[in-house]
Amino acid sequence: MGKCSAVNITGRILVYNHVALTMNAAGGIGGFCCATPMGQAKVFSEFFTGTTTMNRHLMLLWLLLMGFCTSTQGGSASAIGRWEQRQFLVTFWCPPPATDEALARVAAEGFNLTWTPAEGLDVAARHGLRAMLTSELLTPEALADAVKRKQLEALVDKVKNHPALEAYFLTDEPGAGAFPGLGKLVGFLRERDPKHLAYINLFPTYANEQQLGVSADAAERARVSYPTNFAGVDTNDKTVLRYREHLRQYLQVVQPDLISYDHYHFLKPDQNGRPVDGKQYFLNLGLIRLAALEARRPFLNIIQADTIEKSWRLPNAREMRFLVYTTMAYGGRGISYFTYWGPAAYNGLYIDGKAAPLLEPVVALNKEINAFGPALLQLDSLAVYHTAPLAYGTEGIPANAPIQIVSPGEFVLGLFGKSHQTTAFMVVNRDYNRSAQATVKVGLPGGSLQELDRRSGNWTAFQALSGKRLAEISLAPGDGRLFRIQSGSSRLASPRDRD
Repeated sequence: MGKCSAVNITGRILVYNHVALTMNAAGGIGGFCCATPMGQAKVFSEFFTGTTTMNRHLMLLWLLLMGFCTSTQGGSASAIGRWEQRQFLVTFWCPPPATDEALARVAAEGFNLTWTPAEGLDVAARHGLRAMLTSELLTPEALADAVKRKQLEALVDKVKNHPALEAYFLTDEPGAGAFPGLGKLVGFLRERDPKHLAYINLFPTYANEQQLGVSADAAERARVSYPTNFAGVDTNDKTVLRYREHLRQYLQVVQPDLISYDHYHFLKPDQNGRPVDGKQYFLNLGLIRLAALEARRPFLNIIQADTIEKSWRLPNAREMRFLVYTTMAYGGRGISYFTYWGPAAYNGLYIDGKAAPLLEPVVALNKEINAFGPALLQLDSLAVYHTAPLAYGTEGIPANAPIQIVSPGEFVLGLFGKSHQTTAFMVVNRDYNRSAQATVKVGLPGGSLQELDRRSGNWTAFQALSGKRLAEISLAPGDGRLFRIQSGSSRLASPRDRD
């Protein structure tokens, strides 16, 4: 959630003793603010100075509202309603037509979210899919036009109780100049339909200053929240400064329920025929993860699955696995493939309505994502580390980390748990060309390790921990594996135990 604002009116207006108090969806009451991202109560003191009867009455009202607000924080559905993520999102860009034939395939391929206009919601529901609504009315400009606003109100009223509806698609890659209008639109939708997501996708780190809409001066001010432990990043890194400021403004002004971004990592071979990878993939993952943790919001990564840009190469099955598992290791809660449906020029998962070769490994990955998803949704991302050599924007494993990788190799280590206590970890092979063996030293209490089975989604016995507390983990190229510590005091519920 962004910073409190005394003028951010996105909800109801309360009038008390002729004083208007604005209540926004984040819990802000005029000059009051129910909670910061850390849940700490704050009050603008000017409302409570003096000894007048009205000030005492305002204090009483604030105390009552504080009790109301504490029940509505945390990003989940509440008495006033809020979008709550119930499954790991598996979706795409460029959807197929909303026909029974096409959406039956989408569901069979392991996707759980499609895109459709209102007319396709019933079709999506028939195939057990959630849907992101698309409409030309879902723009900030519609709010300023009396006729279009009424049409948008009617559209929301028509679809908001549909069992397939998950989200409203608003826009892709807005600059910071668009944030105020988008914030109003998100507030409008949150007021009329708070239980569904208003979806916006953000630029990657390699967007320029003009695209991000962030000036150098604004980027300089972002130094106060500068990440100090990222490899290759110093206090004069304009890429990081601009992107952090872009994210800060987005979260403060728009106040989204989900952070979505895209990053396209795989480039065409150089003049010697060697494949080229971008330099900022892990930097982008790290900055998005950091922003998501600060805002207490989930994030979704849009990954490359086409060659719509001339400079891109088409990822192979191993590279797709690398993208999916590194996202999960960083705590991501959604994967979107760019693109699904399109012409030969896109070279996506379907070309002119026919399945492309890349679809088969993507379907296999989707099955694994859906197996991992319920377990990952129960866990908080606590830390992410890398083994040497450290890529730009990554962090090495500190000596006091509860899990250590003590063997050579290029790995990502994601730590997970609850209440800041590590109870699970994911190891990913950063090398998408060669298999690897990671020797892991477990410094947590517990007698054995369990692994999340990628076929069943259940926790299964992996190995007992000996006196040296070492575990050998084999990893295919780009692959990841999820483990938890098994002990009587720290056992996590199985994903399949929840129901």
